[in-house]
Amino acid sequence: MKAAIIVLSDPKHGGEEALGRLFNALAAAYDFKQRGTEVAIYFQGTGTRWAGVVGDADHPVHALYDAVADTVAGVSCGCADVFGSREDAVKNGFDLITDNSVPGTSGLPSIAQLADQGYTIFSF
Repeated sequence: MKAAIIVLSDPKHGGEEALGRLFNALAAAYDFKQRGTEVAIYFQGTGTRWAGVVGDADHPVHALYDAVADTVAGVSCGCADVFGSREDAVKNGFDLITDNSVPGTSGLPSIAQLADQGYTIFSF
């Protein structure tokens, strides 16, 4: 099994629910990683805004994020453009994912490609 974890929650407007969703996404990635399962985390939609937050050492999820940072595939480029987080993503070393050439965008991760590659997709 392979797991793709898609983070969609918005740190800017989601409050505790958004934090809870991110925490559970990272905890799931940690669980898969500890079991030796291939796992990849994608930040998509307003979730691309986490790129400017998770690296902050004072943030409550920072330690957990550090434990799974090596599993982060990247940030949706098109979503980062729309939601104003591209600069933070680049500044913080995230890869910009453009596999799905959606018209009018700079590209997004391809969920179909992930499914074709045998990933089970989880969204938070």
